[in-house]
Amino acid sequence: MTDRQPIKIVALYKFTDQPDFESLKAPLAEFCCACGIRGTLLLAPEGINGTVAGSHEAIDQLVDWLEGGNIFGGRFKGAEIKYSFAESQPFHRMKVRLKQEIVTLRAPEANPGKQVGSYVEPEDWNAVIAQDDIVVLDTRNDYEVALGTFANARDPKTQTFTQFKDYVAEHLDPQRHKKVAMFCTGGIRCEKASAYMLSQGFEEVFHLKGGILKYLETVPEDKSLWNGECFVFDERVSVGHGLKVGDAQLCRACRQPLTPAGRARPDFVEGVQCHHCADTLDDAKRQAAAERQRQIALAAERGESHIGEDAKAVAEARRLKAKARRDADRKRNKASA
Repeated sequence: MTDRQPIKIVALYKFTDQPDFESLKAPLAEFCCACGIRGTLLLAPEGINGTVAGSHEAIDQLVDWLEGGNIFGGRFKGAEIKYSFAESQPFHRMKVRLKQEIVTLRAPEANPGKQVGSYVEPEDWNAVIAQDDIVVLDTRNDYEVALGTFANARDPKTQTFTQFKDYVAEHLDPQRHKKVAMFCTGGIRCEKASAYMLSQGFEEVFHLKGGILKYLETVPEDKSLWNGECFVFDERVSVGHGLKVGDAQLCRACRQPLTPAGRARPDFVEGVQCHHCADTLDDAKRQAAAERQRQIALAAERGESHIGEDAKAVAEARRLKAKARRDADRKRNKASA
């Protein structure tokens, strides 16, 4: 992907104390909507996080505005920022959300504003993870890891980032695992994870600065230790080296990313089901999904968009998945109490 494409995408975050975060929602939403920007930005007492897209001019204006000395008082200056480009707008609408954390771990002791691990630049990452005495840890969730990861990296097999604490407690020991190198999509999760591990007594903790996306953008493919594609949280679904859009597609029923091999399986039906969810859907849901897919196909034949209905289905799938994860977390917490 090149900057000649009409849509510019910015992924950004910064950990910074902001007790007044609620007051920033309205002006931030107003600015983005006025510029035709879409996507999601999260505001919390610990900082800002999100990915948005718009014209080149609009995105440049937003970044200048966030880093300037206006209502933000320069608090977002020096934010971790990554750009990519697309032929079309990957988001349906603009949302600014208020959260308690910009990346949810539910561990107050993990405070990147006080301590974080050692940053490793993408061009130095290969040498770090090649060391024999280091644990290489992928801090992303299972469906993300399934699309791609670094050679010899451990998969914690988490479904939510909050489960990362359980993985550390059960599989890692500060006395035995003296050096840990971790990575995630854009750098934010492993930055918070590194703060958590330092709080638990781990001595040397490293994390990939800018995350996988910066590595794929910076490191030439012939020198890369990355295998597969990197899942991204927008309609591109995945990207590869040079941040080119990958081959993965989402199952519209369960939101799991599917490789071409996954879509070739006999239980995959476009827009209806995949091998992850085929056994969990009843006939009514299948029929509804099939009708939705038929309407999408008809709209495509007419050269029209069917974003509205598809977005509703996506939102409902995400809501149900989030509820299931919250219920699972509550059960685990109750069992351990």
